[in-house]
Amino acid sequence: MSEHETLSKNETIKRQSGFLKGEIAQELADISRGDVSDAVYELLKFHGSYFGHNRDTATARKKQGLEKEYEFMLRTRIPGGRLTAKQYLAMDDVAGKYANGTLRITTRQVFQFHVIVKENLKASIAEINHALLSTQSGCGDVVRNVTCSPAPIHNAKYDRLREDVEKIAAFVRPKTSSYQELWLDEAADEIRERDVSTEVPVSVDGKHVVTGESYEPLYGDTYLPRKFKIGLILPEDNSIDVFTHDLGIVLIYEGDTLKGYNLLVGGGMGMKHEAAKNWEDKKTYPRLADPIGFIGPDDLLNAVEAVVKFQRDYGDRKDRQHARLKYVVAERGLEWTRAKMTEYFNATNPKQPLSAPVEGITYQIPTHMGWHEQQDGKLYLGLPVPSGRIVDYDTPDQSGYTQSVTGEFKHARYRTGLREIISEYGMNLVLTPTEEIIFCDIDPAKKGEIEQKLRSYGIPLAEDHSLMQLHFMTCVSLPTCAKALAEAERIQFPLSDQLQALLEKHVIGQERISIRVTGCPNGCARPYVGDIGIVGRMPGHYVLFIGGDFEGTRLNTKVFDKVPLDDIVTALDPMLALYVKERQDGEGFGDFCHRYGVEKVAAVSAQANAEAKWATAA
Repeated sequence: MSEHETLSKNETIKRQSGFLKGEIAQELADISRGDVSDAVYELLKFHGSYFGHNRDTATARKKQGLEKEYEFMLRTRIPGGRLTAKQYLAMDDVAGKYANGTLRITTRQVFQFHVIVKENLKASIAEINHALLSTQSGCGDVVRNVTCSPAPIHNAKYDRLREDVEKIAAFVRPKTSSYQELWLDEAADEIRERDVSTEVPVSVDGKHVVTGESYEPLYGDTYLPRKFKIGLILPEDNSIDVFTHDLGIVLIYEGDTLKGYNLLVGGGMGMKHEAAKNWEDKKTYPRLADPIGFIGPDDLLNAVEAVVKFQRDYGDRKDRQHARLKYVVAERGLEWTRAKMTEYFNATNPKQPLSAPVEGITYQIPTHMGWHEQQDGKLYLGLPVPSGRIVDYDTPDQSGYTQSVTGEFKHARYRTGLREIISEYGMNLVLTPTEEIIFCDIDPAKKGEIEQKLRSYGIPLAEDHSLMQLHFMTCVSLPTCAKALAEAERIQFPLSDQLQALLEKHVIGQERISIRVTGCPNGCARPYVGDIGIVGRMPGHYVLFIGGDFEGTRLNTKVFDKVPLDDIVTALDPMLALYVKERQDGEGFGDFCHRYGVEKVAAVSAQANAEAKWATAA
């Protein structure tokens, strides 16, 4: 059996692509049809784009004998979510000119654009790069956007955190010139100087290029087996849920002195719905990363290289559903993993061994919403953005984005308001890993003005939201995500209203509780950590998870399957009643479920809803 026959289809596509170039240019030039081939679909991911179609109209158009409404999603790369006012305004222009008139903040601290048609894809990517941002590695089997604790605080700790994010992001960016060749033929010299760090390889037979680590020293010619996520935090700010990453990096300080980094490996959210109830009986499952070691302040890039190459060499390239680093760690064992990673680490740094991880770390998730001191005389303002969707809700026909909008949000003009305020004040910005936006570097004298302007556009501020609403997250889901099984973002307002009413019924309306909703089990909104996870199972039905912790250090547990949307509140009602009755002082809902017993908590709900199919099947 040849090597290519042992690889999955995707692996062969990558190897034969000429370092991610393939037939992308030729297929995009053919605008007589709106779709692309399977090979180009896979390669476009590395350039930041997923190809799909409008799920809402597909059936009707098929009955009419019409082609699907094909479209492309485009995702940026913005290390740590930091961008300037000028860059934000450029992204707003892209959304208006080429997409559906909205910007979507994701949990990876980047923007997504939706409903870009084939003939506009190249122009969109070129404009993003002219703003000195990029879409390269927004998707694909490489290290995705590097995330971090988002607070724009200026002190030794946060300054070092941001420096480390930039260093890692530059180090893990693919070195192939295919991105520049495909998208930036009209780009400014400064873009080329920024992004091209290797020579274009010598052509072989006029079609393929030389292969191997001489050209892609980190990835090789087949890149990684699957996507790879890296995130950095300070323990007091675990907003990114660091344990959900393939490689989590925790900065360890004594006072203002950086002692080094704890490395966490093997986290990941994605799975498939399977009949087995327990994680250990499943083929695919979410997993939290394990502490693998501690490194000194000067060894960060050596450690990143070691972990990425370890996954490159040991990840499963035959079965993409089994290809993430978490399965290598879970199945080979932590000791074997540590020994092998140490070999990779010592190959680049033989003088400094991988030490045991620092223990006893306490993790917290603060809120960055509202006004805060930056510690440099300036203020920052965290603005909640429901599901990260920057849109004028009062003009859905113009934006091309509609959903069930309730209450004051019907009049909220996020896109117009943010564009006008950012244009006037010119503030720097941070996109958060919880789908929000932070205005930075604000003169305290302008605080009242900015608040007034936001309210003039109908935009609610942090104090206008409950704590549950501040920590409510959804994925994009329908109609643009090809993997969605049920609604998520488009039910955010009615569902969060119902859940808030339920909390108020039990006199815990200001309880801090994390609720994450996704349209499928891939887990883009990290539903398997936190207090409650609501995961799409099939149209109108969800799987319910409880018992994680607010700080993101414990997985929650599946309790009910195929719960109709209208029954989610019904299922949670008895659980919250029990929580109010039996909780300890200061105990969060997830912590209560874990202490009291998830099965016992679920049994109370099942008994109260004995006639429901989802309760009797539990």
